[in-house]
Amino acid sequence: MIETINCDQNSDEWIRARMGLPTASAFSSILAKGEGKTRAKYMRQLAGEIVTGEPSENYSNRHTERGHEQEPEARALYSFLTDREPQIVGFVKNGNKGCSPDSLIDADGGLEIKAALPHIQIDRLERAALPSEYKAQVQGCIWLCEREWWDFVSYSPKLPLLVVRVHRDDGYIANLAGAVDRFNDELAELVEFVRRYGNKTIGLAA
Repeated sequence: MIETINCDQNSDEWIRARMGLPTASAFSSILAKGEGKTRAKYMRQLAGEIVTGEPSENYSNRHTERGHEQEPEARALYSFLTDREPQIVGFVKNGNKGCSPDSLIDADGGLEIKAALPHIQIDRLERAALPSEYKAQVQGCIWLCEREWWDFVSYSPKLPLLVVRVHRDDGYIANLAGAVDRFNDELAELVEFVRRYGNKTIGLAA
């Protein structure tokens, strides 16, 4: 069941709404191959939130801050160029997972906005495609919001806006859903392990 929470992203309400839930922005970590250190770290962060009832530390830097500052500009330009009216939402919860769309569009679309430095924007304009590192996030938003398409927008002031229409990929989403379900099962086991652990001393002399 979909629950839409209307709040400002990065607000206390938004942080609380997503606590302990795998979110689309981290789906690429859940799909990580190899040793899975990124996946394991993310799972432990969520387990910590569930057990303590407190959010993990949210680090930001000048790049993320720039993205937050430029998002309204990018959304307004997208609206002007496409003649669409983006609907701003805070957080969408779908069962034991969720996402933070930059906007929902009409009845079947959505919007993901990324700010870019000029050299990155030029590279994206040349490629004119969804950057692979955002595929899990975008398809995840399509899945969780039950939409048919998502517009990926890359924005850099004084450069052309890039808009890439991404259509629903049911095969990819099926694989993603399986990975997220397995992640949630393991997360529940980890939380249960911590809660049952109690106070133990290991390796200390009697």
